[in-house]
Amino acid sequence: MNANRRIRVMEIIARMNVGGPATQVMGLYRGLDRDAFDHRLYTGSVGEGESDRLRDADVPVRHVPGLHRAVSAGGDLRALAFLVQEMRDFRPDVVHTRTSKAGVLGRLASAVSGVGAARAHVYHGHLLHGYFSPAARAAYAGTERLLALMTRRLVTVGAKVRDDLLAAGIGRPEQYLVIPPGVAPEPAPPRDVARAALGLPPDAPVVAFVGRLTQIKRPDRLAATAEIVLRRFPGCRFVVCGGGELREELERRVRDARGSFAFLGWRDDVETVYAAADVVLLTSDNEGTPLSLVEAGMAGTPVVATDVGSVAEVVRDGETGLLARPDAAELAERTERLLADPALARRMGAAAKEWTTSAFGVRRLVADTEALYRSLRDPPAGGAPAGGAAR
Repeated sequence: MNANRRIRVMEIIARMNVGGPATQVMGLYRGLDRDAFDHRLYTGSVGEGESDRLRDADVPVRHVPGLHRAVSAGGDLRALAFLVQEMRDFRPDVVHTRTSKAGVLGRLASAVSGVGAARAHVYHGHLLHGYFSPAARAAYAGTERLLALMTRRLVTVGAKVRDDLLAAGIGRPEQYLVIPPGVAPEPAPPRDVARAALGLPPDAPVVAFVGRLTQIKRPDRLAATAEIVLRRFPGCRFVVCGGGELREELERRVRDARGSFAFLGWRDDVETVYAAADVVLLTSDNEGTPLSLVEAGMAGTPVVATDVGSVAEVVRDGETGLLARPDAAELAERTERLLADPALARRMGAAAKEWTTSAFGVRRLVADTEALYRSLRDPPAGGAPAGGAAR
């Protein structure tokens, strides 16, 4: 193989909606060394009501017909056939897949195409907890075990995600590589400017929730936490940035406290939300390495979050924020602690900014991923490829 030519990479993601995987792809695409890599991005369509990260972006993309989040026999077969043909035409050195659906179709297409590309799949989280019935969860784990057999590298965004997958029998330890997220946020505006932009009182306590309003994120727990906090801080405002199928249900749950809530929907200027908040709250049952917490830290805002997934790899408990069990009362107690002690919140926010900026920068993500691609094209003799930020 000619080591002097550009490494051809075919990256496949199911959809470029607002979320961690799409943010990673955009930062990576913009930062890759074009002299060393011929990187092509393939994606399906976002769902109805979802924000499309590509709408105003400068990232060229090849749309895959039939590739959607939901399972569809006809659509999935169209997507598979399209990807097979693209691989035979492009002849990539590396097939790099993200998200569950793209991971299945992309790796199967690579095997069917006969091109012989090295395969890497990224787990931005997993579906082992909180998503499926026991039978469906077993089917998911079984499918991932089989796919791992045809994958050179299994990449996770955090060590806890890796450990969960290994405990489920998915892949072998030597296949895994941990590459944490990398973010290049927009500069956060001053607090008073941010609050004016969002129509928030300049001096009220503000708690922000940023994310999809879907079951795994537990908006019901957000409502229960807010109910407790409002008893002690009746002037507190809860800002909800995001959308999803449970938005209307959440609005019904907080109807009696509607004046304390601001529902913003999806916003492109999420840095304004972080800047306006005293605390960013995460209430999920399961997470990978949440970019919302990285972004909050980079904006200098402390976090209160459930200690699930790789959250503890972003939030240093007692230093850059506070962690809690998945329990509304415990989340409320920690939120109240920060609201009652602005000096503590400022210290934690400053520590969070220093930590997240050093650990989760986009340049580090690009460097780790370029090392991964090189190791996949030119693996060391007699063993699995090295490279990247193995942890």
